[in-house]
Amino acid sequence: MDALEVNRVRAKLALFVEEVFASVPRKDQRAKGDCYLRGLMLEGRRKSVQAMALRLPDGNEQNLQQFVNQSPWDPVPVQRRIAERMLPLIGPTVWVIDDVSVPKDGRMSVAVAPQYCGALGKRANCQVAVSVHAATDTASCPLQWRLFLPKEWASDTDRRARTRIPPEVTHCEKWRLALDMLDTLADWGMRPPVVVADAAYGTNAHLRAALADRQLAYVLAIRPDVTAYPFDAKPVTPRRNGTVGCWPQPRYRHPAPSAAALAAGLGQEAFTPLTWRQGSRGQLRSRFAAVRVRPAGKAVERPIRAAASAEVGWWDGILPDCWLLIEWPENAEAPTDYWLSNLPAHTPITDLVRLAKARWRIEHDYRELKHGLGLDHFEGRSWPGWHHHVTLVTAAHAFLTEQRLSPKVPTPVSPSTKSSTPSRTS
Repeated sequence: MDALEVNRVRAKLALFVEEVFASVPRKDQRAKGDCYLRGLMLEGRRKSVQAMALRLPDGNEQNLQQFVNQSPWDPVPVQRRIAERMLPLIGPTVWVIDDVSVPKDGRMSVAVAPQYCGALGKRANCQVAVSVHAATDTASCPLQWRLFLPKEWASDTDRRARTRIPPEVTHCEKWRLALDMLDTLADWGMRPPVVVADAAYGTNAHLRAALADRQLAYVLAIRPDVTAYPFDAKPVTPRRNGTVGCWPQPRYRHPAPSAAALAAGLGQEAFTPLTWRQGSRGQLRSRFAAVRVRPAGKAVERPIRAAASAEVGWWDGILPDCWLLIEWPENAEAPTDYWLSNLPAHTPITDLVRLAKARWRIEHDYRELKHGLGLDHFEGRSWPGWHHHVTLVTAAHAFLTEQRLSPKVPTPVSPSTKSSTPSRTS
């Protein structure tokens, strides 16, 4: 990259910061945001404030630390502007719910606790953040983040005070954090085409019901032990004994089988070889089957029964139907993956497979956000500092994605723009 191209990229970044950080009131704060973003995008293994300040010609460690950890600027309007800017550019086919963990030492970093750490594949001392991403097979962008607050932090007044956790923030399950993000985005006028998530979220019947209540389409991975009745199973009404008491409610005659049992009952001949996308080493291909089922279990039945009883005083016992998508690779002894989807009954299986497999892009996101842009390099301990850092990392990721997707049109160089170390592009 020559000096002219460096100046062009710097000018583009200045325009990007001017728009995305327009809600930040002070000019000097916006200048620190520009500096911080350049630090995140420069080459270098560590993206802590100290390491970035040493690499930046205009870097000042004290100023950057104050901007991230003590400055009162609100990250939410910045996140909204990034989402408004990126959604039309990406044109997502799915929104992905996921979470990422960051191993930590000690117990004073905000929301750190011994819990399952995906980065290490075991229980460890870490922070966990839930995120929602807009994605296609070629591009993606984080839209929202929520830091998961473990139960032990909810009533720990000393640590809450030290890390400046707002009083209204308390322990909340990860699936509820995901719903909160979707509701926030809906308030901004943004609606997902389809929601996808792994089995840690999809197995939760409360999440599936909440998405359906919001009239959101989903394709969610589930564990093989999730139960469902075959589509044609019919509830029956037991005979009433005597003439007093309530009439018996209709119910299914037998316990619901697991998704694994339903898949085994189909037989291998029911599975069709399908290709869902072109990978770096050729076509990605496996065998799939899709059948209509009626998910079961108390968590599914109770809200349906309550709603029907409140509305008409009676429930006919029929559970709603949806798709069960099953993958059985050719060389596997049994099916390996399962998904539930509330997409219409006429949805082609090729569409179900393509959407179910769309999560891969988010793993790419996390690698770039962590290893390339320093998502997990934040060394501050406070609640506001964490959210400031994550918002700045998201902005850097969005800028790089824009440069990769936007047409290569030369950008006029401002006379006041000075050369600096080249920013990393993706």
